[in-house]
Amino acid sequence: MIESARKRFNAEFSSEKYQAFLADIASDFGFSPTFRIAETPFFIPKNLENQLIEGCSQVIDFIKRPDFKKLTQRSIELNTAVPNEDAHTQFLAIDFGICEEQGQVLPKLIEVQGFPTIFNFQFNLYRKFLNQYPFLSNYSPYPGAADEDSYFKLLTKVVLGKYTSEEVVLLEIEPEKQNTKIDFYYASRDLGIPLVCVTEVSKEGKQLFYQNPRGEKTRIRRIYNRVIFDELNARTDLKLDFSFEEDLDVEWAGHPNWYTRISKFILPYLYGPYFIETTLLSELEEIPEDLENYVLKPLFSFSGAGVIFNVTRKDVEAVQDKDLFILQKKVHYAPVIQSPDGKVKVEVRVFCLWPEEDESPTIVGNLARLSRGEMIGVKFNRDKDWVGGSIGLFEG
Repeated sequence: MIESARKRFNAEFSSEKYQAFLADIASDFGFSPTFRIAETPFFIPKNLENQLIEGCSQVIDFIKRPDFKKLTQRSIELNTAVPNEDAHTQFLAIDFGICEEQGQVLPKLIEVQGFPTIFNFQFNLYRKFLNQYPFLSNYSPYPGAADEDSYFKLLTKVVLGKYTSEEVVLLEIEPEKQNTKIDFYYASRDLGIPLVCVTEVSKEGKQLFYQNPRGEKTRIRRIYNRVIFDELNARTDLKLDFSFEEDLDVEWAGHPNWYTRISKFILPYLYGPYFIETTLLSELEEIPEDLENYVLKPLFSFSGAGVIFNVTRKDVEAVQDKDLFILQKKVHYAPVIQSPDGKVKVEVRVFCLWPEEDESPTIVGNLARLSRGEMIGVKFNRDKDWVGGSIGLFEG
């Protein structure tokens, strides 16, 4: 959307440069990411940056309400409750679709998660773009007053807390098999923390341990949690020596309860120009006649699982647990990125970090997801180019 940057990027782009860009990423760990990386960044003009920040601020204001835990307690009752919840989330991922409303481009909140996203991969992705397109140094992936140094220092502070990197583990279910494993590898390299599968953790009393690379039993003091309970509950083949529901002597970098509290569960509470009309099914007075203008979504699914885009009355009536689904008005994504052969839609996920002692979270970075399909997501963009994961760049 920054016209001068778009023209220059497209003029310099070539398939050879794109392949060199991908090879540069693959060279770090000897493999290519399993998700598609888009050919281009998304150039974000100042007015849109200001709107994104304003929308994030309104979400943050809601999360900081004194009664927030009371409002969201039902979400915990509907899911797995983990003891020793802290005062606030340490991570926020706030997703905005870049939409069109009454002829104007406007970001609309699609989802918000109190869960870490691919913070380390995005930190490195910008550097990879710079290797191919040095002029991108005139633009920044860090909104507001943030920069690379402040981003990395704050991320390190949130993940490690007061502990050494050997006392902190990135915990996941078979991390080497996850779609986001490239981020785990960068986290391990940049932060020095080990990647540990849930099945590799042992328990003695209330304490947790793992085996370090030297074969020594090592106390886990803090967990950088990347485990999604949807997947954990479905993996009945896994044998764990501990339970997330136990009272354990461990700190959390991303307490699991925040994934549940800060989710689609809060969308019906949000009103304003950056928010979409959203209704909990259990509070729906009558099924709208124009269901073609709505999307049916489960509250607690990950990566778009269970979303029904072309909703019918039968779909709505078939839902048994109406406390677990929302009906959300469709928005119209604006095709704002000019590719060599047409225009592309985009979502921007804004990253926030919130150290335990800070009064408010800090907006630190972003990712962008490009789409030519009906929706953002892999299944809507198969066999297409200029789609996939990327990064938003702001005016310097």
